[in-house]
Amino acid sequence: MLTQFSGEEFTLASLGDFPKEVYPVGRLDKDSEGLLLLTDDKGLNHQLLNPRFGHQRTYYVQVEGIPSPEALTQLQQGVTIQVDGKPYRTKPAVAKLLDPAPTLPERNPPIRYRASIPDRWLALTLIEGKNRQVRKMTAAVGFPTLRLVRFSMEKITLDGMEAGEVRELSQELVYRSLGLTGYAQPRPGAKKYK
Repeated sequence: MLTQFSGEEFTLASLGDFPKEVYPVGRLDKDSEGLLLLTDDKGLNHQLLNPRFGHQRTYYVQVEGIPSPEALTQLQQGVTIQVDGKPYRTKPAVAKLLDPAPTLPERNPPIRYRASIPDRWLALTLIEGKNRQVRKMTAAVGFPTLRLVRFSMEKITLDGMEAGEVRELSQELVYRSLGLTGYAQPRPGAKKYK
């Protein structure tokens, strides 16, 4: 589904009724899946989207081929990708192979499968979010992304959640889980996050 409330057929509106003030923090493109925060808190939105406040996001990435230790080291040290038509060196990341593969629901539509080419899952943790960055990074080291799932934002994870599930979280829990406890104090009567 698309990370918007109107327009095409499969949007966030299909998950339920949300107040008008609620919007997604960040985005997932039509080929990506995973964790998405919805909020009405402009301060939270600023903290999570402004590059100056880098926060960790971990992605589970199914790639074509089996990444070598050298490829993982390149991802960890940063690689050069194209951003807005210009070369950009990514910040250091955490990259490791996942064994066993994560347990995830089937993707619809499924990824392309080729019996003659193996695939592997890795966890890639970034503190920045350029457009299609994960896909560009894995391609830069020779292992194109087949499937991409945002698993976590700091300590908020998909653990125990089903596809399409919406959970309401308190402001205190969200700020604490994102390491933003000193940023703002909960307001009396503050709205909750989804």
